[in-house]
Amino acid sequence: MHSDHQEKSPSHANVESPVVPGGILPRQAGPGMTPAVSPTSGNSGHHLREYSLPSRIGDDDIARLESLAVHRRKVRSAQTLYHEGEPFVFVYLVRSGTLKSSLAMADGGERVNGFYMAGELTGLDAVAYGRHASSATALEDTEVSAIPYAQLALATGNTDMQGLIARLMSREIVREHSHALLSQLRAEGRLAAFLLNLSRRLNARGYSLSEFHLRMTRADIGSYLGGMSLETVSRTFSIFQQQRLLEVNARHIHIIDRDALTRVFETHAYDDAWRKPER
Repeated sequence: MHSDHQEKSPSHANVESPVVPGGILPRQAGPGMTPAVSPTSGNSGHHLREYSLPSRIGDDDIARLESLAVHRRKVRSAQTLYHEGEPFVFVYLVRSGTLKSSLAMADGGERVNGFYMAGELTGLDAVAYGRHASSATALEDTEVSAIPYAQLALATGNTDMQGLIARLMSREIVREHSHALLSQLRAEGRLAAFLLNLSRRLNARGYSLSEFHLRMTRADIGSYLGGMSLETVSRTFSIFQQQRLLEVNARHIHIIDRDALTRVFETHAYDDAWRKPER
C-alpha cells in the first residue's frame, strides 16, 4: 500500500474545470430505554449487515465508468477534490488512494460522513440539488477519473448503463441509511463494524483481510462514527487489544480474531441498539 503521509493543512487541488463531478429490530426495549430507530422500519437489520460488506464497484462497471471519463486528476494528500456547495459537474471514480467526505459545522469544525478508496465512486451526494453536499479531501496521494454526470445521465438509454446507475444510487442510499443506523450503536459495536467494513473493502482491492494501515486519524474515525470522542475511540481500541481481538501499532491494524470481532459487532447491533450511544 502507499506509505503514510504527514498530515498537512488542507488546500484546494488544481483543477482543469469547475470541480464537482432499515430500522434495526432488536429485542424488546426495556424500561428506560429509548428506541434508536422505529420498530416499524422493518429492513434496517439487513441494512446494518450490509454495512460490513465491500462497496467496491465490479470490474465491468468500472470499465463502463472509465469509458465516460474525460480526464484523470491527481490530488495530493490533504488537498481538496471538491468543496461543499460547489456546482455539480463530475462524479469521481477513485483509481488509487483514499478520500474522506465531510460536512462543515457551525463551530468551524467538520463532521466526516464517508471514506472512499480505489474502485469506489464519490460525488453522488450532489445529484439531488445540483451542488455538492459535502467536501472531499485526500487522506493520501490520490488519483481519480472525472466523469461528467450529464454524460452519465445521457447514457441511460443503454440497458447496462441504466442498471449501473440504479446500482450506484441504491448503494448510496444503503450507505447513508447504514451510516445513520451505525451511529446509534455503542462504541464497541461502531468501531468493530468500521474495522470489519474497512478490511473487506481493502481485501476487495487485493490487500490482506487481517492487516492494514489506517489512512484516517482516530479523530476522523470518531467523527465518522457519530461524533465519538477521540478518548472513546482510543479507549475502544485498547479494549479490543486487551481482549486479543486486535494488535494496534500506531495506524497499523492486525485483526487477530475476526470471528470474535464480528460477534462484538453483532452483539452491540442487536442487543444494544436501543441504548443511548457512547460519546
